[in-house]
Amino acid sequence: MPKNARVTIFYGPYESSGAVEHRTFRLRGLQAALSARGHQCVLVESRERNVVELVVHEELVFRCHIKQLQFGGDGNLDPVCEEAVTAVEAAY
Repeated sequence: MPKNARVTIFYGPYESSGAVEHRTFRLRGLQAALSARGHQCVLVESRERNVVELVVHEELVFRCHIKQLQFGGDGNLDPVCEEAVTAVEAAY
């Protein structure tokens, strides 16, 4: 995958503090990890609950439960972020 890929991050609502809403706190590390590798991130809310999907060139390259991602941070110590970055860079 060339540098500076456009990665669309679809994220659904999840429950926190008794309310189900779209929140980006768990996506910050993922965004930081992808940006550090030169990729452009675009966040798009989806209707599918608890899910994060990464799409590169209209191809789904990674999917996980949103609560698998660490809250906040830079993504460097999050193994799920590392797996996601690897999947993006292996995309065609």
